[in-house]
Amino acid sequence: MGATFEVYEDAGGQWRWRLRHDNGNIIADSGEGYATLQKAKQGIESVKTNAPGAPIERE
Repeated sequence: MGATFEVYEDAGGQWRWRLRHDNGNIIADSGEGYATLQKAKQGIESVKTNAPGAPIERE
């Protein structure tokens, strides 16, 4: 099993991404809109680069 990043344009014309598990559940999303598709893809690449091994913090 795994997950897939999906990029889409929202109703306001902003680009967003979400990470969807194979079972259909959304695991994470961009939380913000991006002005261009390229910026949304850069956001995905940032998550891929910076999140592996990220610690879990309790607030």
